[in-house]
Amino acid sequence: MFLNHGSFTADQATRLLEAASHATRAIPPAFPLFATVAVNPFLGQTDQDLAGAAARLSRVAGLSLTRPRAEFAQALAQGRITDDDLAAALIASASPLKPADLALLKARLHAPAPPRRALPSLADLARDRTGTDWPQIVQRCIGLWAAGHFDQGQALWTPAPGRGAYAAWRDWATHDLTPEIAGLRGFCAHVAAAPDMAERAILRAAERLSLDPASAPTAFHRLLIDLGGWAQHARWLSWQAEQAGGGDATATDLLAIRLVWDEALLTLMPDLAAPWSAVVPAHAAPVEPDPDHVIDAILQDAAERAHQRDLAARLTGPRGAGARPALQAAFCIDVRSEPFRRALEGLAPDIQTIGFAGFFGLPLQHRPHASDLSDAHLPVLLRPVLRSVDADAPLAEDAARIGARAARAWGRFRQAAVSSFAFVEAAGPLYGVTLLKDALGRHAAPAPEGRPRLDPPLPADQGAALAATVLRAMGLTRDHARLVLLVGHGAQVTNNPHESAYHCGACGGRTGQVSARVLADLMNDPAVRAGLPGHGIALPQSTLFVAALHDTTTDRVTVHADAAPASHAADLARAADWLARAGARVRAERAPRLPGARAEDVAARALDWAETRPEWGLAGCAAFIAAPRDVTRGLDLGGRSFLHSYDRRLDPDHKVLELILTAPVVVASWISLHYYGSTVAAPVFGGGNKLIHNVTGGIGVVEGNGGPLRPGLPLQAVHDGRRAAHDALRLTVLLDAAPQAVGAILARHPQVAALFDNGWMHLLTLEDGRIAARYRPGGDWRREPA
Repeated sequence: MFLNHGSFTADQATRLLEAASHATRAIPPAFPLFATVAVNPFLGQTDQDLAGAAARLSRVAGLSLTRPRAEFAQALAQGRITDDDLAAALIASASPLKPADLALLKARLHAPAPPRRALPSLADLARDRTGTDWPQIVQRCIGLWAAGHFDQGQALWTPAPGRGAYAAWRDWATHDLTPEIAGLRGFCAHVAAAPDMAERAILRAAERLSLDPASAPTAFHRLLIDLGGWAQHARWLSWQAEQAGGGDATATDLLAIRLVWDEALLTLMPDLAAPWSAVVPAHAAPVEPDPDHVIDAILQDAAERAHQRDLAARLTGPRGAGARPALQAAFCIDVRSEPFRRALEGLAPDIQTIGFAGFFGLPLQHRPHASDLSDAHLPVLLRPVLRSVDADAPLAEDAARIGARAARAWGRFRQAAVSSFAFVEAAGPLYGVTLLKDALGRHAAPAPEGRPRLDPPLPADQGAALAATVLRAMGLTRDHARLVLLVGHGAQVTNNPHESAYHCGACGGRTGQVSARVLADLMNDPAVRAGLPGHGIALPQSTLFVAALHDTTTDRVTVHADAAPASHAADLARAADWLARAGARVRAERAPRLPGARAEDVAARALDWAETRPEWGLAGCAAFIAAPRDVTRGLDLGGRSFLHSYDRRLDPDHKVLELILTAPVVVASWISLHYYGSTVAAPVFGGGNKLIHNVTGGIGVVEGNGGPLRPGLPLQAVHDGRRAAHDALRLTVLLDAAPQAVGAILARHPQVAALFDNGWMHLLTLEDGRIAARYRPGGDWRREPA
C-alpha cells in the first residue's frame, strides 16, 4: 500500500505507524454490556512492573496506580500492615530509587505523593488559552458519533452502516457544526480536506504536530485514553477479530480521528504552537518511574504481604477427609462460592464441595430458546468447540421466536423518534400499573427456559473421553456420592445495565446453568458411562449427576432435577433442605456488608429496581488457592478467595496444573485487576456513578446525556458510600505443587510468567497445607519460614 510519507522517511513512517499499533494495544478491551467480562485494565502494561506502568499512566492519563498513602499509614497504625511487611517489601524491590532503609520508607509513607497530571493534549491547551472546554467538546462530538456508529441494536438508525470508522466519521464531521459554533471556524473544511485513509491521516497529523518516532508512542496513547471507553470498545472489536483469526482496524481509525481533531486545533489556533512545542519533548523523554512511583509500589507490595501473612496464619495443614460422602457439590471457583461452600459443609460432615471453573470444562457455544444467535459460554481466552441448543419442540420454538421478534419490534416502535411521544401520550396511563408492580418487586415471572443439549451429540467414545477429562480435572475419580450436584452460578438483578458483570466470568459473562446442565446429561448418559472404565474411572450405577444454579444475589439454589429417577427422591429432598439452610446462613453473613441490609432483606434486593448495590459481586477478591479441599475446609476466608480443587497425586504429569495456571489463574488475575483498576484508577478504568448512567448503543454506559463511554465497574460496585468496599490488592496465587513443577510450566508459558515476574500477581506454593515457597522474578524460589 502506497502512503505519502510527507517529510518522513519510509523508515520513520513505518515506525510511526508501528507506534500507532502499539498504542492501540496499550488499551484494554472493554466487553459490551450483554456479556460483560472482567479485563485486566493494565493489559498493555504487563511487560512492566507496577512502578513502570504507573510512570506511563501518569504521563498519558494522570493516574496514580495505588491508593493514597494515608490509607497505608492508617493500616500501619492499626497493625494491619507491620514493620516486617514494609521491610520485606523494601528488600524485595530491585529499584535503585528505593529508600535506603525502613526509617526513610516510613518517613515517606507519611508524606503525600505528588499529584499526577497527564501531559496536555492540544484540546487541553486550547481550553487554557480560550476558556472554552475543548476537551469536553471533543469528547462529546466523538461520543455522539460513536454512539450511533457502534450501536448494537438500541438505535433505530445508524449513520453510514457498514463503513469503516474513520470514513464514516469524516462524512459525519464535515456536517457537524458543533466545533464551528464553539469557535473552531473552518473545522468542517479541515476534516473534508483530511486524507481519506486513517494511516495517511495519522502520518499527516504527526507531521503537523511535530511528532516523531520518539514522541509518538505516549502521545498516541494519550489521545486514545482521551476517548475513554470508545477506544476500549474498539480494542474489543480487534480482540474478537484476532480470536477468529482475523484483524480489525477500528482502534487505529479512532486514533486517526482524534489526531485530526488536534491537528485542526493547532492549524486553526496557531497561537497554540508555542505551548505545544514544550509538550512534544516531554513525550519523547524515556518513560521511567520516579522515586515516588517506587515508594508507592513498595507500599502496595507491603499491603499484599500483610494479606499473605494472614493467609499463612490460617493455612495450618490438612483437616482430614471422611468416607464416601452423602453429597458432592461442584461449585465455580468464584469467590462468592466460598461462603456458600463453607456454610453447606458446616451442616454435615459427609458433605463435600469441589471448586472448578464455572464452565465445567465444556467449550460451549449455545443457542438459547427462541434466538437466532449463539453465545459463547466459556472464558474469553478460549474458543468454543462444542455447540448446544435448547431442546424444545419445533412448533414451540417457532412460536417463541416469532413472539420474541414481535416484542423487539414493539420495543423499537415505542422508542422511535416519531412514535415515542405519541406512544407515551396514548399508552402512558396504562403503564402505571406495570410501573407500580415493578416498584413493588412484583415482576412477571420469566419465561421458562429450554433444556440445553449438545448439537450434534458427541459420539460415545468422545463423550467418555471428555467426561473423564473433566472428572480427573475436578478430582472426582473415586469415592463418588450417590448425588453429585454441578452448581453453576448467576445473579438475579433488576434494572441494572451491568447485570452480566454479576454472572459467571468463566462462562463469558453468562450464567453457568447451560454448562452445568449439559455436563450433567453427559455424565448420566449410559453410553458415556460405559466408556469411562477405559479411561480408568468407574462411576457407581447409583451416582446421579444433577445440575443446579446458585443465585449469588439471593443465595438460593435452583436444582434441575426434572428428569431424576425416583430412586434419588430422598437424596434430592435432603440436598434441597441443606441448600436452603446454607443459603440462609450466607445471607446472614453477607447482610452486614451490604449498606442498609438485614438478613431477611438480602434476597429482596434482587427485585428492587432502585437498588444500586444488589450484591458486592467479587469485591474483595485477593487470593487464588488450588489445593485439595482438606486444606481450606472449615476456614472462613471471608469470600475473598478463588478456590480451585487440585490434588497433585492425581496429576503426575502436571497437565491439570498447567491448565490451572494458564486459564483459571489468568482469568482470576483479570478479575482481580479489574476490581483493582476500578478502585484506584477510577477516572479512566472505572464505570462512574450508576445514578446518572445512560445505556448507549447497547454497548456500555455514559454519565448523563453524552461524553465518553465509561468502562469498568461503577462506583457503587466497589464503594459503599463512605469507604472502598474492595481492598485493592493484586492477586496472591497459592498452588499445592512442587516449585520445580510450577517453574517448568512457567518456562513454557512466558506470558504467564511475565505476570509474576513483573508483580501483577504473587505466587506461593503449599506443602502439607502450609505456605512453603515464594516465587521471585526470574524463576527463583525462596523458602518461606514455617
